[in-house]
Amino acid sequence: MSTNLSDRALQLFAHVAVLISMAITLCVVFILLASVDSDDGNLSFASYYGDYMVLQKSPERAVLWGYGPEGAQVTVSLSGPIKQKTSPVNVTKGVWRVTLDAVEAGGPYNVTAATEKNTVTLTGLLFGDVWLCGGQSNMYFKTSQIFNASEELALAAKYPHVRTFMAALHMSETELTDLIEVELPWTVPTESSVGEFSAVCWLFGRYMYEILKYPIGLVESCWGGTPVEAWSSSRALKQCGLEQTINSPKDRNSVLWNSMIHPLLNMTIKGAIWYQGEENAGYHQDKYNCSFPAMIDDWRMAFHLGSGGQTAKDFPFGFVQLSTYKKDSTDDGFPNIRWHQTADTGFVPNPRMQRTFMAVAMDLPDETSPYGTIHPRDKQDVAYRLTLGARAVAYNEKDMPFLGPFPQKIILSQMYVNITYDQSVSVTFSKDIFEICCSGIQAPCGPRSPWVPAPIIQWGPTTVLLSASLCPPTEEVAALRYAWRDWPCDFKACPIYSGSRILPAPPFIFNVAKNIRR
Repeated sequence: MSTNLSDRALQLFAHVAVLISMAITLCVVFILLASVDSDDGNLSFASYYGDYMVLQKSPERAVLWGYGPEGAQVTVSLSGPIKQKTSPVNVTKGVWRVTLDAVEAGGPYNVTAATEKNTVTLTGLLFGDVWLCGGQSNMYFKTSQIFNASEELALAAKYPHVRTFMAALHMSETELTDLIEVELPWTVPTESSVGEFSAVCWLFGRYMYEILKYPIGLVESCWGGTPVEAWSSSRALKQCGLEQTINSPKDRNSVLWNSMIHPLLNMTIKGAIWYQGEENAGYHQDKYNCSFPAMIDDWRMAFHLGSGGQTAKDFPFGFVQLSTYKKDSTDDGFPNIRWHQTADTGFVPNPRMQRTFMAVAMDLPDETSPYGTIHPRDKQDVAYRLTLGARAVAYNEKDMPFLGPFPQKIILSQMYVNITYDQSVSVTFSKDIFEICCSGIQAPCGPRSPWVPAPIIQWGPTTVLLSASLCPPTEEVAALRYAWRDWPCDFKACPIYSGSRILPAPPFIFNVAKNIRR
């Protein structure tokens, strides 16, 4: 799949950056080794701890770690609304680590690490929920670039308890213990800092704060034009037969897992949100139904182990289903990836992808985006739909609608297809967003089979009736699909929504001989 100018620039940058990253990595390793061998009393926290940060609140326990002189003993003290003091821990191989007792949401706190020779203190800390935001350019997309950016940025200072942190863009051929560089240290939000921060991440955090009313920490670690393979460990890739080495730097397996995810594993987090998949529409597309779920499973395992069991082994993982790119495209890349994002089920959570939630975005195109159509500027609706899923899946809100309508039953007749949805629907007419595959043999239909439109002719509170009249008289309807195109509808104008018109129905494809249930 060709990319727009913005992504091509990022890809060119990636080629150069990989060389710079490796050079910096060698320097960092040399410095760390030198610090391990020294005994001059140096003491520090790891790179992603800092003033004004958010640590994970109870019932989880926050992990703190850093560097010190070999053999020294480090004691960590917490001062603020409550006080704590940990038992001394030894510095081993230049590293110390402690796990605080659980702390309720709130603050501010100071945290001090001390040896006999030195102390270092972090100030203005809060306890709340920490969310990791990952993916490619639509997650990297800045708040200053969205619709109504000036109005959104003017609100930033009104949310001092939503704190932001951004990892810098670096690659590594080996798994790193700490980040190579910090792009944006922990910050109390200002118009300028939020303007440079991920829009989806910021809006998700701000909306969740309005619901939860306690601090939210947002950790951005993403890079435009990158495939899922770069963010996956060799363990995860091996499960999908993708462990081979790739020559192009941006496609090199695990290079961003190594440098921008693996260093964060000691951090206790609440969950993660993810916006990625565009790059895989043209790269290992057919493997994404394995590689994406495998990455989620592997991140969960790794964060759980890295935090000493504090991050849940099934922490909630939300993602954005791909929006749009080419309006008149007949390429199946985006439809296939949307389907693969759900492990070929059409919805989440599902048995393969438990404790996940999804924001459907195919009804949010932006034909005049100055950043290219692949980068729609409406990130507010994307973030809002993610919050609905988070409230239901991560925070267990009962009766929280977060899933769009999905077929529950299909009935065929000679001339019609009758779909019964699993909830009430709001329907508008379309002559071609539903398509049927007609066949004279009992063989499954796939994306490359011949498909013809199946116009909507009637609907009820939970049903939609389609015409099958375009099937030849000698053939029968063998399969049905919905919104199976790159750009299926105009802005918020798809034909099927929830009864309240808040949630769009996701795309699907299946053989109609099989009823499906959610």
